[in-house]
Amino acid sequence: MIIKILVLAIAIIMYLGLILFPRRKVLITLFASFIIILSGAITLKEAFLELINWNVLLIYVGTLILADLFILSRVPAMMADIIINKSPNTGLAITLLCVLTGLISMFVENVATVLVVAPLAIDIAKKLKISPVPILFVIAMSSNLQGTATLVGDPPSMIFAGFSGLNFNDFFVYNGKPSIFFIVEAGAIVSCIFIYLLFRKYKQKEVIEEVATPISYVPLFLLILMVAGLALISFLEKGFSIKSGILCFTIGTLGLIWYAFFHKGSPKEVYEILKKLDWETVLFLIGIFIVVGSISKAGILEDISKLFVDAFGNNVLASFLAITFVSMLLSGFIDNVPYIVLMLPVVKNLAIFLGTNEFLLYSGLLVGSCLGGNITPFGASANIVAVGILKKEGYETKFSDFVKIGLPFTISTTLAAASLAWIIWR
Repeated sequence: MIIKILVLAIAIIMYLGLILFPRRKVLITLFASFIIILSGAITLKEAFLELINWNVLLIYVGTLILADLFILSRVPAMMADIIINKSPNTGLAITLLCVLTGLISMFVENVATVLVVAPLAIDIAKKLKISPVPILFVIAMSSNLQGTATLVGDPPSMIFAGFSGLNFNDFFVYNGKPSIFFIVEAGAIVSCIFIYLLFRKYKQKEVIEEVATPISYVPLFLLILMVAGLALISFLEKGFSIKSGILCFTIGTLGLIWYAFFHKGSPKEVYEILKKLDWETVLFLIGIFIVVGSISKAGILEDISKLFVDAFGNNVLASFLAITFVSMLLSGFIDNVPYIVLMLPVVKNLAIFLGTNEFLLYSGLLVGSCLGGNITPFGASANIVAVGILKKEGYETKFSDFVKIGLPFTISTTLAAASLAWIIWR
């Protein structure tokens, strides 16, 4: 009982720290995990062999490397230029640019995607003498939305797959039913309508005179190889196989070898790629896995699940809506990674207590926690980057500027995705 109280106290202090000092999240989570190990609640061996999901970390690092190489290849920039030139007017061009952003974000880290597409959006705005602020906002939102659609799109999807045992193909079809991909696409369709209505007044046609020329198609080939490999592993093996992580990490390493020896990237350039990788999130995930794993071992998550049952009784719809929309609101203000790691086992226990399909509640949690980041400018890393780019260009943005677009965007896309999840999985 003492250990249970101690672990709960450390976890509460850690989550408060994450809310109050988000820039110190790595230090806070690693310190909390260190204290838990020091207290004897878990052993160092348990932490590293049982609680840390190395498969998730391998997939994340491998896809980060490929994402950077894909951006450097200039293939995404070429695709964006072609879309703009083929569009009959600027309103549709912006909408299709957001569609492209979303498609890339299914396989490439969201921040990297925004960094590629943002300069094009700013260029369009300058030529038309309009503000690029709303354009960059919806680009960031589209990136966040579609990053949820596949296993390799975003850390929350990887964490979800690791916990529930889903493989790459299961994100498309699971137990013979449409899965997360199609649920997210329901939200994506609504987002396209929303974005087009927002920019439909811009009737001018924009032309990019010098279409970006790709440096190499090898990173694109490696990305396709990774997706094909993940699909094959999913076909041959059930569940979240460690082979998925090994595959992603191996292909990412092959990409670095190609860049260093065949593309003639200097050792300094290779070092810069490795240095720029999101190691902060990797360390953050390690700390979160240890702390939440300790909470689970102490039996605290079952207690939280019982509180949900006491609050909503046996009403599955009320529980589903509460999980979805509470997750949506919270994720607008707190990091969704520690939230989703904490809530996945809670949702699983809740599904058992309710006697309902756990995938229904998983869907609500994933959709709410990932799409909710679009409410505020600090709800997701891609939003922060978009605001930072605008500031560099001399455009100051207010909290209300983002929320005016982000809140209706999030509510409409979440409603669409959650509705389809309920229809399919109730």
